[in-house]
Amino acid sequence: MSKNIKKLEEKIALAHLGGGEKRIAKQHEKKKLTARERIDYLLDEASFEEIGILVTHRTTEFGMENQKFYGDGVITGYGTIHGRLVYVFAQDFTVFGGSLSETHAEKICKVMDLALKVGAPMIGLNDSGGARIQEGVKSLGGYADIFHRNVKSSGVIPQISAIMGPCAGGAVYSPAITDFTLMVQDTSYMFVTGPNVVKTVTNEEVTSEELGGASTHATKSGVTHRTAANDIACLEDVKKLISYLPQNNKETPENLAYTLADELRPTLDTLIPDSANKPYDMHEVIKGIIDTDSFFEIHKDYADNIIVGFARLGGRSIGIVANQPMSLAGVLDVDASKKAARFTRFCDCFNIPLLVLVDVPGFLPGTDQEWNGIILHGAKLLYALSEATVPKVTVITRKAYGGAYDVMNSKHIGADLNFAWPTAEIAVMGAKGASEIIFRKEIAEAEDSQAKLAEKEAEYAELFATPFEAAKRGFIDEVIMPQTTRRKLIKGFSMLADKKVLRPNRKHGNIPL
Repeated sequence: MSKNIKKLEEKIALAHLGGGEKRIAKQHEKKKLTARERIDYLLDEASFEEIGILVTHRTTEFGMENQKFYGDGVITGYGTIHGRLVYVFAQDFTVFGGSLSETHAEKICKVMDLALKVGAPMIGLNDSGGARIQEGVKSLGGYADIFHRNVKSSGVIPQISAIMGPCAGGAVYSPAITDFTLMVQDTSYMFVTGPNVVKTVTNEEVTSEELGGASTHATKSGVTHRTAANDIACLEDVKKLISYLPQNNKETPENLAYTLADELRPTLDTLIPDSANKPYDMHEVIKGIIDTDSFFEIHKDYADNIIVGFARLGGRSIGIVANQPMSLAGVLDVDASKKAARFTRFCDCFNIPLLVLVDVPGFLPGTDQEWNGIILHGAKLLYALSEATVPKVTVITRKAYGGAYDVMNSKHIGADLNFAWPTAEIAVMGAKGASEIIFRKEIAEAEDSQAKLAEKEAEYAELFATPFEAAKRGFIDEVIMPQTTRRKLIKGFSMLADKKVLRPNRKHGNIPL
């Protein structure tokens, strides 16, 4: 064996050790996998090809010239997930706490550039203490280089961030620009400024978990789209998420083989309660429509008055946006509007058809909503659905009132197919409220005002609180029996598969951010 071959083997062995056995043991003590273990689990067996394994930092200040590790705290390269090419980086917390240096950033940028050139998903496994302070502005410049590439890649290739440890300061803005952020409970956190700075500036006592843990970002901020109990579960979520997505914006998601069979779902016929004010779980509607066990929910614990997620319908990957009557009666508010708009725009970027399930009483009233910009945020959802050019199908299951009817993928803003169940109510507002306004005088003058109100409410409901008036005008393409919904949707999306839309020549629109 030649001297250089032996030297190469030694260097590779050192690189595989990262920060050494003691630091690897500490990583395991925290119930965290190492960067290499994460990559090995995420990618198909023996598919990973590493790039930049012998890179070391260039810093000579603060005694750093005596502390060098091959790879410089990040593992980068490419491989496959279920046979599909992906690019990946995994920060190695055992080397300088996974901190980002100039060369660390250069390695990440190199694979990001390759992913964009080739047109394949980019996956980042984040576990880092932040910028390497010994390098000063060079590390800050490295972050900016990464951010710039995130923006260039946005809408071109899917970008997924898994937060599997700390992610603080400027580092948080790369995951924030990517399409999906996943976090691990108890071991990962994200914040711009940590608990110590918060205490100094605001005098608030808060833990890292309370400030920026997985639960906080899943329920309060909406920063994270999925949480997982541990590293393995998080990586499984990444793999499942990838299965619904295309490689890039020029392709469509893979269709699984499917033969049309008996698609009737009789349970849907009795799902809607007799009382208009009684809730039901929209998840049951989704379950009765999609392929068995194919729903992959996004943002499950944030703004739960609206549901978004991926599913398969007749083997086809689709995105679902659905009001949830079990929470706030399915009303649209600030958070729900933002959540649904963001998901809609992602699906449109990557050629994923949209199914919108509607049971919405309107927009949430109140000073809190108005002062926090419900007008602006509601307009985001309206803009997103209007702008989307993918196949768009709507099913109104029950209420579709007021401006929310327009916003939730109505025919007027470009929906391709609009169905309604016989239980649908399409009107400016509910029958009771409408009757109180329209027949105010008659009700006031009646001997029995409550009886008169009930009479007029029934009269209004018969005329307007049905899908038939909308169907007469073509705003609804067909009123369907609920049990036939799955078959109608499979055939409808198949018919729309080759849909093409010519857009006006413009740089980009100005969505109300």
